[in-house]
Amino acid sequence: MTGIPIIPRRITVHLGRPSAYAANVTVPFIDYIKNVASSEIYPTWPDAALRANIYAQVTFALNRVYTEWYRSRGYDFDITNSTSYDQAFVNGREIFSNISDMVDELFNDYVRRQGRIEPLFTQFCNGTTVTCGGLSQWGTVELARQGMTPYEILQYYYGQDIEIVVNAPVGSVNPSYPGYPLGVGAGGRVVRILQLRLNRVSRNYPAIPKVEVDGMYGEDTARAVRTFQEVFGLTPDGIVGRATWYKLESIYVAVKNLSELQGEGYSYEDFSAQFPSVLEMGFQGRPVAILQHRLNMAAAYYDTIPEVAVDGIFGDKTRQAVAAFQNRFGLAPDGVVGEATWEALYRVYQGILNSILTPAERPVPWDGQTLSYGAQGERVLLLQRYLNTVADVYSLPKVNETGYFGNDTRNAVRLFQELADLNPDGVVGEATWRRLSELYADIVTGLTRRAGQFPGSVLRG
Repeated sequence: MTGIPIIPRRITVHLGRPSAYAANVTVPFIDYIKNVASSEIYPTWPDAALRANIYAQVTFALNRVYTEWYRSRGYDFDITNSTSYDQAFVNGREIFSNISDMVDELFNDYVRRQGRIEPLFTQFCNGTTVTCGGLSQWGTVELARQGMTPYEILQYYYGQDIEIVVNAPVGSVNPSYPGYPLGVGAGGRVVRILQLRLNRVSRNYPAIPKVEVDGMYGEDTARAVRTFQEVFGLTPDGIVGRATWYKLESIYVAVKNLSELQGEGYSYEDFSAQFPSVLEMGFQGRPVAILQHRLNMAAAYYDTIPEVAVDGIFGDKTRQAVAAFQNRFGLAPDGVVGEATWEALYRVYQGILNSILTPAERPVPWDGQTLSYGAQGERVLLLQRYLNTVADVYSLPKVNETGYFGNDTRNAVRLFQELADLNPDGVVGEATWRRLSELYADIVTGLTRRAGQFPGSVLRG
């Protein structure tokens, strides 16, 4: 299952370099892209070149919004108009008519790595006076004249493993900061996210004590926050305000090696307990990604287990993490995942979920009962609670938790099924229930890093 960030209705642009004293303007996102495209490229270029550039411009802006690149650094804007940092925007300029029409079509289409959540950091330059490691704007003209499609042009510059996501919905984008300070006595999912972040950062900054991930902001959490604040030059008051939250978020991203060009991201897979086959060096695919996901869950709680990238590739780092897990849990540390290692890892994974979730929050297994329009009872009430939890992160519509499966619940189920790449029939069978409950578990344990949205449809080659 894949997710994608929502298209913001509006974007705030700083009219200067990031630290320069300059005005901010907030404009509709579609108008921002029309302005950038009219400022960056020429309307007489071949159609394929124009489209490739617009895809890159949209995606660049979305990456800035999605990663909160500037807001996480204390700025009150999403992007600048300085071409040393971002892309050109000339406030009030005229827009070319053919570019305007093209942006109307493409403004909610963008580029990502296959299997990733985040929009790609689509670096680009003009290719004449300035060159870079990304797309060459003038280079796209020559490639278009050679007959390349926009997708092929993007592959030429960004690699074969990209995809274009089209027709993503537009909505309001909420910042990751909850909007209020966290201190002793706070609780809930946002505190769990805070605790998970602190524990991950503490692996690189051992002065920061690890805390129990229980969703309760007690003295231990306050102590860890104060230490974090001391290490990073913040007021050590033990209260997580906006500055501390975003500093922790940026350090968390840094220690996980999430670069601008290629974030780790998560692919929401079917986390089945069933042993797939022996996994070892050189293997690739979804079972390896599941393995890596579970290893990272264990790594958050056991210092001797290193984290790995969830890339579906069983390389040396994954082998080392497997061997560390095996050593920690009394298995032969050969770095090969046989049935015994797979089952042990699954037990640890489930044990961690059970330890950090209250009984009411733990995902309930499929019971064989299909739920559809007209159903009612406790199971429908649970379904509605899961849907509403997912809606907090994925901009799905919320439903009233009535225990009755009406039109609103059916609509929410259909949208979730689209998000999960399932048949959007509005009926909750085993696959829908399993995907929903597993994503619910990821959200309440804080594994979901940022808000996202279902992609619409995906174009490949």
